[in-house]
Amino acid sequence: MKKTELSGIIPAILTPMNPDESVNLDVLQEQIERMIEGGVHGLFPFGTNGEGYILSESEKIEVLEATVDKVKGRVPVYAGTGCISTADTIRMSRKAQELGADVLSIITPSFAVASQKELYDHYAEVAKHVDTPIVLYNIPARTGNRLLPETVEKLARDVDVIMGVKDSSGDWDNLKAYIRLTKELDKDFRVLSGNDSLILPCLEEGGAGGIAGCANVYPHVLASIYNLFKEGKLEEAQKAQDSIASLRAVFKYGNPNTVVKKAVALLGYPVGDCRRPFSYLCGEGLEELKKVLKENAEKGMC
Repeated sequence: MKKTELSGIIPAILTPMNPDESVNLDVLQEQIERMIEGGVHGLFPFGTNGEGYILSESEKIEVLEATVDKVKGRVPVYAGTGCISTADTIRMSRKAQELGADVLSIITPSFAVASQKELYDHYAEVAKHVDTPIVLYNIPARTGNRLLPETVEKLARDVDVIMGVKDSSGDWDNLKAYIRLTKELDKDFRVLSGNDSLILPCLEEGGAGGIAGCANVYPHVLASIYNLFKEGKLEEAQKAQDSIASLRAVFKYGNPNTVVKKAVALLGYPVGDCRRPFSYLCGEGLEELKKVLKENAEKGMC
């Protein structure tokens, strides 16, 4: 199995779009360089903030090829390969492995309700067909399916290539249970926060970092949460964690993916809008976002 350090701040990097909603690979590579210059510890193309839910299979392949080519091994590349069916997930996972992904992030199946046995069997079967580390991805508000802590612990214990889990539930007790149930395993299993507001608490509890949408806006700030924590500068890490609260407060006005992408565009980067119909931010939300970005720029956030 490929050895990859699953830790730090990994931006769920957005997918830039042209005005006709086609993928803009040139701007994607510019954003990749911006993230790496900001000090991030990995990159996750076509995750939730990368609009993986609305990209075609061929587009995902193009995005992954462009990402691997631009990164050139400087940081690990996480590829979101989860599909609704087990067969499709196996195909996408093998393709991502072939293209050079360092990690496979596999979201739970969606739409149809799955039992915990079905989720266990799904991941265990996919794992038979790859030798790249798998990070389980729990985001029940989007998929309708929740990976229970006991299921995560069993998969981590039973399946060699399952090396981590990303929890985007926003449920602090669930995240803590993931850490508690896997910390005594005979393997280096990592728990990552998928909720940006819980990155520092996750680290303090024994987790490994976060896959962060807000890092698209402030890569240096998000990376510093992890770096300062590792340096033992806990007060400074807390200040960095607290500093993104104003941006996250704008999420009440619309889809967080839309807010993040509009924020990056307002910073002057030609990333386009989210693919329709998920591209609207009301006037009040847009004005609040502009205000937050201005205030944060005056604080030196980047």
